[in-house]
Amino acid sequence: MNIAEHIEHTLLKPEATVQDIINLCQEAKDAGLFGVCINPCYVALAKHLLTGTKIKIITVIGFPLGATYPEVKALETKMAIENHADEIDMVMNISAFKTGNYDAVIADIRQVVEAAKPYPVKVIIETCLLTDAEKHKATQLVAKAGASFVKTSTGFSTGGAIIEDVKILRQEADKAGIGVKAAGGIRDAFVAEDMLAAGADRIGTSAGPQIVGAVHAK
Repeated sequence: MNIAEHIEHTLLKPEATVQDIINLCQEAKDAGLFGVCINPCYVALAKHLLTGTKIKIITVIGFPLGATYPEVKALETKMAIENHADEIDMVMNISAFKTGNYDAVIADIRQVVEAAKPYPVKVIIETCLLTDAEKHKATQLVAKAGASFVKTSTGFSTGGAIIEDVKILRQEADKAGIGVKAAGGIRDAFVAEDMLAAGADRIGTSAGPQIVGAVHAK
């Protein structure tokens, strides 16, 4: 397994500068990573820097709370796609989900899926805020709404990805034929490999090159 092909090199910190994004894209090229995951305002820059490579440009929508209007998420998605984003990572409306308003959760996701077509959408369900039963249910809703992946975490809440959550998401994802992305707090090769073994298809991490280097050094 080539672990680099599963890694989305991520920089979503609000204080990230243009130079930081330039460095991120260069690191992704040097390490042969799958993609870069950045805030929407840097999608056009990343496209400029990565033109001619196979590296995917992933951006986040409704980040990090997921609590804005569905129409705003859809517009944000449309603008990101127009600026050549290849994949969309949106945050589920966690409040609506916790309230039990599942129709609103599905409608919210569907607006983003429609705006992103034909590009894939991953839905961040923020597993650290959910019970195990809610993790199962959220993944079912993500699939029902037409998204391509369920994703564990923003990395901005009370916790990140853990092996047990990846296994739960994988159980439901297999039934629906969607992917799983693990993100949040994954910073070393052993954890990344464990996440993939547990069923993650993608790894979101700010330590992509270090992880690849450590795997190659084994």
